[in-house]
Amino acid sequence: MVDSQRDIILRGAFAQTLSGRTGEIKLLWQHQQDEPIGVFDRMFEDERGLYVEGRLLLDVRRAKEAMILLKAGAISGLSIGYSPVRYCIDADTGIRLLAEVDLWEVSLVTFPANEVAGVTVVKQGRVHSHRVKESEREVQTGKINELIIELDRAIGVITTR
Repeated sequence: MVDSQRDIILRGAFAQTLSGRTGEIKLLWQHQQDEPIGVFDRMFEDERGLYVEGRLLLDVRRAKEAMILLKAGAISGLSIGYSPVRYCIDADTGIRLLAEVDLWEVSLVTFPANEVAGVTVVKQGRVHSHRVKESEREVQTGKINELIIELDRAIGVITTR
């Protein structure tokens, strides 16, 4: 999907970052480097894109405000900060196809560049989202898709010997 910056992030573009420096990727407020608001517990790439799970650090004032806004539905967007590593630009459309990116941060934002990038579940002790069943299904689907990818790799290894 083409985002508002005229970019398409191709499958596998996060692989290098996720294999080497996941712990360095920051959770920020609105791409503000001086406003970290949480940490990530889980991060992987599947056929839908980048999946993240994190925790807001509620002792941080901005994180507490973010939680209130998330629970109220006032914000729900996610956006990434990255450096392009390998890409090409389609001469006909001007769209940049990103084959590899160096991911630095994921931000809670009001208006994400990719309209489908967003928060699906907000928890605080218990789930507070009316979309729980849908979101749980998405998480389960993500886990199943990870297993399918690993199985495909294993079958590829078996069949190539």
